[in-house]
Amino acid sequence: MSRYLLPLIAFAILIPIFVIGLGKDPSQLPSPLLQKPAPQFELPSVTDPTRTVGSASYANELAIVNVWATWCVGCRQEHGFLMQLAESGAIPIYGLNWRDNRAEAQRFLQQLGNPYLDSAYDEDGRVGIDWGVYGAPETFLIGADGTVLYKQLGPLSWGLWEQHFVPRIEAARNKQ
Repeated sequence: MSRYLLPLIAFAILIPIFVIGLGKDPSQLPSPLLQKPAPQFELPSVTDPTRTVGSASYANELAIVNVWATWCVGCRQEHGFLMQLAESGAIPIYGLNWRDNRAEAQRFLQQLGNPYLDSAYDEDGRVGIDWGVYGAPETFLIGADGTVLYKQLGPLSWGLWEQHFVPRIEAARNKQ
């Protein structure tokens, strides 16, 4: 009897945990960086390894930092949106090419267009670790004071942009 009772008890304990988990949005994982200073970094540029890109590139301005990679399906999915956003001039966009191959990243940008003012090349992923990156794509809204105002997991779209970014951008601009 106890041979069957123990698995049944374990299953009964797990049911509430699963039910609670079902109500959570996986794209809304909390970030320990929210409302804190964004990690400082300096890396070579994807397009020109003799230049560096980093937190100083967007210092004192409201900006987007988009974590991307050529192997990332979601990055390809959101790329058209990023191109349109860049063309609109709504906000400066910087990239963090994460755990990728530089030649493939350069080819990706040449073929699909480059929405970034510049993109840092994080070959070994160390900067991504500092930023708490779970996987690409991830997009951070950085305030002019250098704090992380918002973090979006997964591909961006106009709907997500309007819902999550625009109100925070307007609030940040009104605060300045």
